[in-house]
Amino acid sequence: MLIAVIGEGDCPPELFALAERVGAELARRGATVVCGGLGGVMLAACKGAKAAGGTTIGILPGSDPKEANPYVDIPIPTGLGEARNVIVVRSARAVVAVGGAYGTLSEIAFALKFGKPVIGLHTWELFRRGEPDTGIIRVEDPETAAELACTLAGAG
Repeated sequence: MLIAVIGEGDCPPELFALAERVGAELARRGATVVCGGLGGVMLAACKGAKAAGGTTIGILPGSDPKEANPYVDIPIPTGLGEARNVIVVRSARAVVAVGGAYGTLSEIAFALKFGKPVIGLHTWELFRRGEPDTGIIRVEDPETAAELACTLAGAG
């Protein structure tokens, strides 16, 4: 079961810690973490997953597999730049967004368009025609994020 963890490539320490816990919790539940393979939230999720005995996949924007963070088991270089965001979310059965900048927002949008559940931990809030959009399932802790992602992925 592949679960994507998305978030900003340059994140503050508190988001790094949350993403690391998400990665570990996903691995404990038997999920494989798929991400963009670089730094920040991506590195943290992979680090956490590896520490918990899990497997990680990095969908890289460039063409060199050596660009992957050191916790990526399976680097997949695409040469697609930011367009690789589509592959990250298409690969997963569910998505956990931790924090995030505009690249994360694009991944959230693609995931919702593709009908993938998106669990949000300190991430974007969406509005449609001035009203709150409930597409992102908001949670407050990494354990709940991982549990919900795995439950929804299994139901998908």
